[in-house]
Amino acid sequence: MSSGKPSLHTCLSPALLHLYDLRGCLVVIIDVLRATSTIATAIHNGASAVLPVATVPRCIELGQELGGITAGERDGKVAEGLSYGNSPFEYPESFIGGRLLVLTTTNGTKLLHMALDNGAQEIVTGAFVNLSSVCDHLVERNMPVVLGCAAWKDRVNMEDTLFAGAVIDRIGRHFHLNCDSSHFALNLYRQAEPDLFGFMQENQASHYNRLMGFGLEKDIRYCLSTDKANILPIFRNDRLVKA
Repeated sequence: MSSGKPSLHTCLSPALLHLYDLRGCLVVIIDVLRATSTIATAIHNGASAVLPVATVPRCIELGQELGGITAGERDGKVAEGLSYGNSPFEYPESFIGGRLLVLTTTNGTKLLHMALDNGAQEIVTGAFVNLSSVCDHLVERNMPVVLGCAAWKDRVNMEDTLFAGAVIDRIGRHFHLNCDSSHFALNLYRQAEPDLFGFMQENQASHYNRLMGFGLEKDIRYCLSTDKANILPIFRNDRLVKA
């Protein structure tokens, strides 16, 4: 702590996570396109929980064992052997209400398990669709925070950095920021804020291009919109539940 405020750091890629001491920290897992947007949406729409798993075989195994819906993607497409993908639009209340979602994704679920293995005290997931809930929780908890960007296969990406910047823009004054990546994220967000979709398009964001190539503009626009699924998924025991 400095000036009586807890610290806030931004980790722009899982490849950099080893540089941060997560003990005693609240870690926000950020995978805007699309894992953490889908997690918030599914729980908002009544999923009993989301069980994040690292591999497709484990996802299938646990789905059968627990009677859950097996879902996930690899490289932006539905993973082979799974029933559903990583689009928030696949999980309306009529489908997901009261059910367990077993989910594996290319980047987000991997980072969550890394944070667990590195001693994070508390883990929540964040995306633009639940921005306000995340910000309110971080201020209320008043403890050191690491904003963990899932990135894309360890390469820094634009949308997760923008979300980190959005959080800092709202609540940075409550924290001690001695972190260049946090200032970088904040400045990027302030440039992009008037039109996040247009900013991603204009700057040829790699994951924007990847998902547009699959015809997923609707998903991208939803994932860049604020508070559409404004609940807080928190990791308890082995799963994410509504806080």
